[in-house]
Order: sequence, then C-alpha cells, then structure tokens
Amino acid sequence: MAILEVTGLKKTFDDLEVLKGIDFSLEKGESLALIGASGSGKTTLLRCLNFLERPTSGKISVNGSVIFDADNPQMQSEREIRRNRLHFGLVFQQFNLFPQYTALKNVTLAKELMEATNKGPGNKDKKAAAEIIRARGEALLASVGLSDKLNFYPHQLSGGQQQRVAIARALMLEPDILCFDEPTSALDPELTGEVLKVIRGLADRNTTMVIVTHEMKFARDVSDQVLFMDNGVVVERGTPAQVFEHPQEDRTKHFLERYFA
Repeated sequence: MAILEVTGLKKTFDDLEVLKGIDFSLEKGESLALIGASGSGKTTLLRCLNFLERPTSGKISVNGSVIFDADNPQMQSEREIRRNRLHFGLVFQQFNLFPQYTALKNVTLAKELMEATNKGPGNKDKKAAAEIIRARGEALLASVGLSDKLNFYPHQLSGGQQQRVAIARALMLEPDILCFDEPTSALDPELTGEVLKVIRGLADRNTTMVIVTHEMKFARDVSDQVLFMDNGVVVERGTPAQVFEHPQEDRTKHFLERYFA
C-alpha cells in the first residue's frame, strides 16, 4: 500500500490555475524528486501537501486514509488541517529558524509546545517528558553533524549548518513524509554539498521524502521516482534512469538538455 496518494489535485489562485490535476503515489521508504522549471507548480504542490495552501480540488491520502478531500467540508476545518499537517515535515528554502533560540531550542520547540497542550501529566511526568525531548533533539542534531553546535544561535551558524538544523527540526515530530523545497537554493555552492550529504543519508535510511530540487545530478542519484512538471501538470514520471536517460516527452528532453548538454 502506498504511504502517499495524490489524486486530481488542483490549485487555483483567483483566475490562475497553477496545478491542473496532479496524480501520483509514493511507497514507504521511497524518495520522490520533483523537477521542472520555475513556475511549473512544484513548490505549490509541496505547499498543498503540507496544507500551507488549501487545494482547490482533489484528494490526499496517507497510509490508506483520506486526510483531505476538497469535496468534504469536514476535512477542511482548521482543527483537521492542523492534525493532518503532522503527517508531513517541511524544510524550507530559507531555513526559517527562530533567531532568538539556540539550535537545540529550534529543534525541540514544536514538540515542547505540543506536550504543553496535552492534559494529565504531573510535574514529574512533565520533567521526564522534557528530558526525553531534549535527548531526542540532541540526537537529531548529532545525526546531521551538529553535536558541537547545540547552544549556537542561527547567526552563529553558516547557511549549511542552519539548513541542517532545519532538517533536524522537521524530523523531530517524526513525520510520515519529509518534504524539501529546494533545500540548497539559498546556499553558496561550497555549502550545498553538506546539506545534500545529509539528505542522501536520509535516503539511505529509507526515509520517505518528496524533494523539490534544481540539483539534477542529486535528483538522479538519490531518488527512487522522478516527476517532471511543466505548466501545472506532470509531463513525465519514472525511475531516474527512465526520466534522465530515456525521456519520452519533448518537454522533458528540452528541460534536461539545459543541465546535461
């Protein structure tokens, strides 16, 4: 059974139809690369998956359960959207770290706030929960190579280090699917490699991921599936070998020629 299924997803802004009926599925442990020119709809698709934008029509299913149906108003309440957003973790282009908090606090804050809203635990239980959260945050920062930066603030970190903090933060809530929106586009070339190395490590550990990227060689190396989008539709899909080495559509061929000429 697919961990993620997207059916007939559309998104319209006023009179502009940005997504024109997107269909795809993703198996648990797979990495999906979304490629295409700027304005093709890749980031809008990712934002719809994370409910930062509300799809105009279509369905989204996770683990066999429909979590969004544009035709079902009950699935569009703010409460349902907040709950279903937890299925996805999102790493932004611009890091979006809180400048007033340390790297560790940036990673643990959302989990701490979630625990604070839960009813029932006494002071001892709350203290134990806080210790578990801190330990988890420290372990995640260590996993992205930042065990020595726990108490550093964002302004004390390089762009690549900040993005690695953002990856650890996204992993903290243990999402079913981890999403990346061009995670290296705000980085200098020399810092890109360290972030791509972390993402490649996640792929090696069978983390389910959807990655919007302009790094074609990385997409070819790390993904199990590739979707090429153009003008709001999926033009071509397949394995990296199929899409990059044997593209069938002219639009795909013309796009890839810019990178592999």
